[in-house]
Amino acid sequence: MLSHAGKQAGGYGWAFGLHEALDQFGAMFGPLAMAVMLAQGHGYTQAFAVLLIPAVINLSLVLIARWLYPKPEDMETNPSNPGTTRMPRTFWIYLFGAALVAAGFADYPLIAFHLSRAEVVPGNWIAIFYSVAMAVSGTGSLILGRLFDRFGFAVLILLALVSALFAPLVFLGSFWSALLGAAIWGLGMGVHESIIPAAVAPMVSVHRRASAFGMFTAGYSFAWFIGSAIIGVLYDFSVPSVIAFCVVAQLSALPVFAWVGRRHSPRGTVA
Repeated sequence: MLSHAGKQAGGYGWAFGLHEALDQFGAMFGPLAMAVMLAQGHGYTQAFAVLLIPAVINLSLVLIARWLYPKPEDMETNPSNPGTTRMPRTFWIYLFGAALVAAGFADYPLIAFHLSRAEVVPGNWIAIFYSVAMAVSGTGSLILGRLFDRFGFAVLILLALVSALFAPLVFLGSFWSALLGAAIWGLGMGVHESIIPAAVAPMVSVHRRASAFGMFTAGYSFAWFIGSAIIGVLYDFSVPSVIAFCVVAQLSALPVFAWVGRRHSPRGTVA
């Protein structure tokens, strides 16, 4: 539905970026609501019960959207590749590049483990670092989504280059450099959840878009899983090997994105 409404919303990047920003808004304030309940002396049962309120609202909105827009593909006035039923070669090449980025992107639990084990920050600051990352992710998604709609893959290439810096900053840095690394990690998370999937929408036919997102998410998630396993094994041997793997994997995606970018206009349509 996001991809179909993207053009009307001002662009695919903006639509996915807005979605990611709202997602991170919930990711920040859901735990905060629980923390307030616990601070007031309530137990975990009452604290988790509070989350039932946004859950019910969420389900209600989904049902309303299903009622108002039973056929999301009708939301597009000028669908891209309307007659194409096969996944184009560009899609598979782009998925390969995105998989490289995912493989080199460490999960935050490993980052939190390292910050605690290396005593880089006090234990209570690890959650604060994550909150900073989520704030950067949500805010950055709005801005970066707009930039992607205007400048296309040049933005994605630049962000992939910048996000590769999280590894040396987090795994080798002191308190402040680790905080900067966590913020860059959050920026990368925003890219993963907004710009990277937004670029898929104009690559495939409207009628195959659901399948395309399903295959893309499956391949992307599998690469993240394999990469996380490799990073975990490497961490037991040496931290520098983790940094090398993360940086090399993400930078290896840049030529792929550059190739795909040459076939796409700034607003994401195939040239």
